Amino acid sequence: MKIGIMGLGYVGLPLAIEFGKVYETIGFDIDQKRVEELNQGNDSTLEFDANEIKKAEKLIFSSNEDSITDCNIYIVTVPTPINKENEPDLTLLENVSRQIATHLDINDIVIYESTVYPGATEEICVPILENTSGMKFNEDFFCGYSPERVNPGDKEHRITKIEKITSGSTPEIADKIDELYRSIITAGTTKVGSIKVAEAAKVIENTQRDLNIALVNEFSIIFNKLGINTEEVIQAASTKWNFQPYKPGIVGGHCIGVDPYYLTYKSKEIGYKPEVILAGRNLNDNMGIYIADETIKLMRHKSISLDNAELLIMGFTFKENCPDHRNTRVMDIIKRLNELELKVDIHDPWVHAPNVKNDHGVDVSNTLSDKLYDAIIIAVAHDDFRNMEIEDFEKQLNK
Repeated sequence: MKIGIMGLGYVGLPLAIEFGKVYETIGFDIDQKRVEELNQGNDSTLEFDANEIKKAEKLIFSSNEDSITDCNIYIVTVPTPINKENEPDLTLLENVSRQIATHLDINDIVIYESTVYPGATEEICVPILENTSGMKFNEDFFCGYSPERVNPGDKEHRITKIEKITSGSTPEIADKIDELYRSIITAGTTKVGSIKVAEAAKVIENTQRDLNIALVNEFSIIFNKLGINTEEVIQAASTKWNFQPYKPGIVGGHCIGVDPYYLTYKSKEIGYKPEVILAGRNLNDNMGIYIADETIKLMRHKSISLDNAELLIMGFTFKENCPDHRNTRVMDIIKRLNELELKVDIHDPWVHAPNVKNDHGVDVSNTLSDKLYDAIIIAVAHDDFRNMEIEDFEKQLNK
């Protein structure tokens, strides 16, 4: 058995390392710089150190497509973002499917982990595999779907400790795929009856979380107008055993802020316009603007002139304690403040500043300066900020 992991980001690298401890594995990525850094034992996502990478003794990193030619199991982990219209962008998924198809051999298995809407694997990917390879689905080659559940920056819930959903295009292939994942996932697996069920399970996991956060965000807006401390309310309500203590905030990243749109896209395609899901998405998408506007209100309330005012935003990543800034909604705060022609500095100790500049067009400092500001927005709950005292923030403020 030889496994080809297609994509070496936050999803692909953990899989490549774990499978590479047991099976001959090729970790493939078209980004040559990414492959070079991994071959040197460096992981820019900060998920693994050199010693952890070395433990995968059967793993080879490569950007040479010829390296995957003799693989018989392919696992696809490329990103599946949304476009400006909040519709699925499956370009990378389609491209990697064509790439794999040119190397397909009899009885090969292609497993998709990238988030998609229910039906996408068989409606989009399988036809590409068939047409490019000239082979017949479920006769010459087979497919499966096992949704990724990686949580970037979480050193406790690593991939082996998260139960895995598995599925296959035939009952026999489903068994093989489940057995494959059980060989590395100590938390166990759950085999479901179809690829569509596995695809749907993934999108509702994050859609449910998105809606719960949207609900608490709406609570916070109401309580703010009532002059009530939202955190205190949540703490009080949490004394009941079945209350779920979600926290308000901006919702970005490559999963929670994206996956609901995959489900709503497919829903509208089959003639049903979802209301609750889209309402939650709309509320969460506008929280950055709300935070910026509330900050301005507080400044005016305290008679702080907006002329030449300078603000500090602490945190830029889409979540705490990781360098991932894909689809960060902190940009919504920045854009709103820029519209008001306010001067904004951004501090985040986790990001690689040149990458942020290249991807988002803004400057970020990894160190906190001695400069004084008229207002500070703590946008991301990095431990670096949680460990600071209130006096530390006050030192950064103009008196």
